[in-house]
Formats: sequence, structure tokens, C-alpha cells
Amino acid sequence: MTERVVIIGADATGMAAASQARRMKSAAELEIVVFERGHFTSYSACGIPYWVGGDVDSRDDLIARTPAEHRARDIDLRLRTEVVELDVPGRRVLVRELDGGGETWWGYDKLVLATGATPIRPPMPGIDAAGVHGVQTLDDGQALIDTLDTLDAKAERSAVVVGAGYIGVEIAEALINRGYRVTMLTRSSQPMSTLDPDMGELIRKAMEGMGIRVVTDAEVTAVHTGDDGRARSVATSDAEYPADVVVLGIGVRPATDLAAAAGLPLGPHGGLVTDLAMRVRGHENIWAGGDCVEVLDLVSGSLRHIPLGTHANKHGQIIGSGVGGDYATFPGVVGTAVSKVCDLEVARTGLLEKDAREAGLQYVTVTIESTSRSGYYPGAALMTVKMLAERRTGRVLGVQIVGREGAGKRIDIAAVALTARMTADQMIALDLGYAPPFSPVWDPVLVAARKAAMAVRKDQFVR
Repeated sequence: MTERVVIIGADATGMAAASQARRMKSAAELEIVVFERGHFTSYSACGIPYWVGGDVDSRDDLIARTPAEHRARDIDLRLRTEVVELDVPGRRVLVRELDGGGETWWGYDKLVLATGATPIRPPMPGIDAAGVHGVQTLDDGQALIDTLDTLDAKAERSAVVVGAGYIGVEIAEALINRGYRVTMLTRSSQPMSTLDPDMGELIRKAMEGMGIRVVTDAEVTAVHTGDDGRARSVATSDAEYPADVVVLGIGVRPATDLAAAAGLPLGPHGGLVTDLAMRVRGHENIWAGGDCVEVLDLVSGSLRHIPLGTHANKHGQIIGSGVGGDYATFPGVVGTAVSKVCDLEVARTGLLEKDAREAGLQYVTVTIESTSRSGYYPGAALMTVKMLAERRTGRVLGVQIVGREGAGKRIDIAAVALTARMTADQMIALDLGYAPPFSPVWDPVLVAARKAAMAVRKDQFVR
């Protein structure tokens, strides 16, 4: 008898799950139906800022697999369809045709929730005005580019980016590249709250160096509009900033309204809670993954919401295996991320200082400066490495890196060390590759580990 799996969402998690399940079972064994309210499938949302800024030429360059390619593999993919209700006891979903308006109930044997995340839009006057954009999906990116194209004829163009996370910083750079005067407003003391403030200050200096006005400790109160109803400025509690376009980079929340209404379990951050096999807790025939779920932090032991494409694709593979009758698990994450601001590379993994305090962990912290290559080799550039290590044990809790070319991907060394629960002393002994064009004799991450190990020993001696 043919089983039916219904998948809600057709980006990384949804289509990875569909593809993996199809590799395992034929259409005669498993009918796969995917509902997607947008126009696109299997695309890189992380690449949208680079498309906006002109580094990526075409929207199509961000699409890994088209709807036609999925359908050719016996996946019943239905675009512009939105699931508006889940009937969990009845094992069915209510689907609305967005271009036609009709609604139909679809039954399922197995259900996959890959609904992603939604850009945060704080409740304030003008937040839904024309010219105000979130950037989460390819449809969002197209809408922003359409707005920018209409403004290109203006001699002077102003943009305000609200929020200074990864997307906010990357979009600010993209708008500078398009010739806009850019102001970034953030409630935090420094941009990129995914770093400690002392490391975020390095980002602020870099952004100001490329012409971006960074306003910290700014509480946005309204988006003011003109007679045409379009955004014209952004107001804070003590100033007003002109804006032909406004981009929200405040962050995202899990898109779990549908799941919450159906009574499915949510975690402290509003994301779905799953077991290691990505099954929704308490529901043997429902899986969830990607930006709509919470994941286990292997360092702190707590649940976190970390919306990244790397996790989403892995979740999809695991879910597809489960749907297809096999077994796989997702053990958790250490919170690794990398980005760039102009030629400045930014990376982090593990816990920030505030995260460690919230987890009840006591720690020492060290910060070092080194170079990406041997100092005498052409092109050697400075980088700053910050490391947190647990008091007494010396276990590495977190690493942050800010530097030029060659800095960012060094975070992978630390990510492996965190996953293996290594101490700073154990990291010192790592046999890393060395040649002058690639690294000093002591790699910067190992220099930080050595200093952290010394700080742990000194802390033990003092106490």
C-alpha cells in the first residue's frame, strides 16, 4: 500500500527530506507531496545579500534545484499553496491555493514541517509601509531588488538598516555597494550581538571605515511615510534618519504559528521541539527541521534557535531517512557561524560570555592578536582571536575570530575542538598544517589556546 508524506515548505529542509525519501522509496511505495507558498525551491537564502549587492549576477544562480527538476523525480511539488491548518488527530492539512483562493483538505500518513522562520517586525507605526523589507526568502529578496531598481534613477539614495545581525550587516554592505548612503540602527552597544561587545567594536570600526553610519543603543519608534504611503524616514527616541528604503535585520523567529495552533510542543524560543531523529516530541508520524525547530547546544546543554542553512540541510537528510524507513540522528550544534564585512571576516563558535553566565558556567577569557601568515610572508594580515575556557577543567567554551583573508574559516578548528569537548591544553597539541603562506608556526587559534591554558592554571593557583 502506498503511503503519503506531506511536506510543508520547499527550501533546504523540505526538499532535502523529499529527495532523500525518494532515493529510499519509489513512487509506488511513497507518495511525496510538497506545499510551498512561494515561487521558488531549493535556494540559498544566505546568498541573498550578495545578489542584492551585485556579487551574484542572477537570482537563478542561488537556486540549487528547480521545481521542474524535483517533479522529474516523482515529487508532487505545488507552488503558491499555503497550509493554513493542521488537523493532527485526523492526519490531514488544509491547503489554500494562493492564486485561486480554493481550499482543500489533504490526508497524510507522515508529515514534515519545514516552515522556516519569519523576519521580526516590531509593532510600530509604518512598519508595514511600502519600501520596508524583511529578507528571509527568495521572494523577499526579489521584492527588495524591485524596490531598489525603482530608486536607481535618484541621484542621492538613502537606506536605513534596522538591526545589526548577520543579515543586517551583510545587507548594509550590499547597499553601500549599490551607491546608497546607509545608516544602521541597533539597540545593542555594538553591531553583531552574536559576538561579545569587545569583538563587535571591531566590526563597527570596519563598517564606519566603509562609509556606513552605525548608531548604537538606538530604539526605533516608527517608520514615517510620505504622501504616497512609502517609507521616507526612520525615527528613534531621539533622532530621525532619511530612508528611501528600510531593511529589517532585527532577526527572525521560528514560523510555528501553524504548529502552535495544532498543539505541537514548542521550546523556550518558540521553535518546535524534536527528538534526536527530528521527530516532533510525542508524535511518531510528524517530523520537523530547519529554522522552525530548536536544537541542542552541545556546549551549554540548553535548547537554542539557530537558523542556519547548514543545519537545515542536515535536518532534511535525517528526516528523509526517517520518512523512508531508515534511521539517522542529529546530535546537536556548537553554534558555528561565519560572515564578512567588506574584507573583514567574522566567525564564532560556542558560547559568548553572556551565554556562559546564563548557563551557570564559570570561565576565563583571553584575547590575542596574530597574523594569518608568517609575518615576513607577503599578505600577512592581523586577526584577533578571543577564547573562553571553563575554570578548573580548561574545557574550551567558545571562540570568536575577526580578521582579514584567511581568518574566518579558522573557526572550524575550534568547532571541532568544542564538539570533542577538548580542553585548551589538548588544543595546543593539535597537529595543524604549517607553511609560511598559510600560517605562522603557531597558528593564531593555538596561540589563543595556549594563553587560555595559562589563564586556567593561573586561576587555579590564585584560588
